[in-house]
Amino acid sequence: MTTAAQDLVDFVDFVAARWQSLYRLAYLLTASPTVAEDVLQTTLEKAYVGWARIGRMEYPEAYVRRMLANAVVSSSRRAWLREVLSERPLEAAAEPVEVGVLDRSLLWPLVCALPARQRAVIVLRYYEDLTEAQISEVLGCAPGTVKSQASAAMKALRRALAASGVGEVLGES
Repeated sequence: MTTAAQDLVDFVDFVAARWQSLYRLAYLLTASPTVAEDVLQTTLEKAYVGWARIGRMEYPEAYVRRMLANAVVSSSRRAWLREVLSERPLEAAAEPVEVGVLDRSLLWPLVCALPARQRAVIVLRYYEDLTEAQISEVLGCAPGTVKSQASAAMKALRRALAASGVGEVLGES
């Protein structure tokens, strides 16, 4: 088998094995199933073009994840992808919320409303459970940038929770 043919087989195997986890990351970063599919498709097209090099890396999935995160951040800068978020405030929780516990359905829309870079940092930290160093590697930025983006995101989330009245239920002022 030629090298090009083997690269194609390797790439198809890679996509078959990793598509679900890559799509899940794309969805969490974009908060939209259709945009996630588009960004993932574009990322995989670029990965295929460079597969002769990427496929021989020690961790090709990490490289493709970085490509994906960068694509999401870049695509969010384009005006045609921006969506107008609803001005309707969050509805109060139907059941009392225990102190320290927050329903994901209340938090997820707030995470989705964050700027792309902040959302990426939050998703990579709290969903993918990456360290600051790993996040800085994935996003191609300094660890200090990861810290500042995480801090700004958490501040925005706290403000949004307080504005929705959930912060009071959680015992925050």
